[in-house]
Amino acid sequence: MRKPSAVLGSAIFFLAAPGIVAGLVPWLLTANYGLPLASAAFVISGAMLVAVGLGVLLHAFARFAVEGSGTPAPVAPTERLVIGGAYRHVRNPMYVAVLAIILGQALIFAHGPLVAYAIAIGAAMAAFVRFYEEPVLTRRYGAQYQAYRNNVPGWLPRLSPWRGDG
Repeated sequence: MRKPSAVLGSAIFFLAAPGIVAGLVPWLLTANYGLPLASAAFVISGAMLVAVGLGVLLHAFARFAVEGSGTPAPVAPTERLVIGGAYRHVRNPMYVAVLAIILGQALIFAHGPLVAYAIAIGAAMAAFVRFYEEPVLTRRYGAQYQAYRNNVPGWLPRLSPWRGDG
């Protein structure tokens, strides 16, 4: 896939997937963000989680287009395994970032239903990774993916970046 197509495809998928999961649904669950704000400490902590999550999410999407020459969408996958940037710390930075954004919003509004939603979304993501993504990546990238998988955790980022290339 050519880089401009990969960038456009990633942007569209960004709006379609995390835009709905971490944006539209929390907006709806919080009465269009009409709930009263939590205490200042919760709001500040939540805003930091949202900001960091959004930064990691944008970075991870860019890596797919630039490094992988593809998109995160299963219909337009990357040509190369993406293992740079945030992917050197955790295999699923997009999912971790989406959960951070949702939980940040839960803190901002001290809203239990958003926490429950994050738990449900996290379980769905974990199942998708385990039963779809990992088998597909193993078939597609073989030993390179297995080396990556053996060295980079799926959900809790490692502090030092993995330097291997599989």
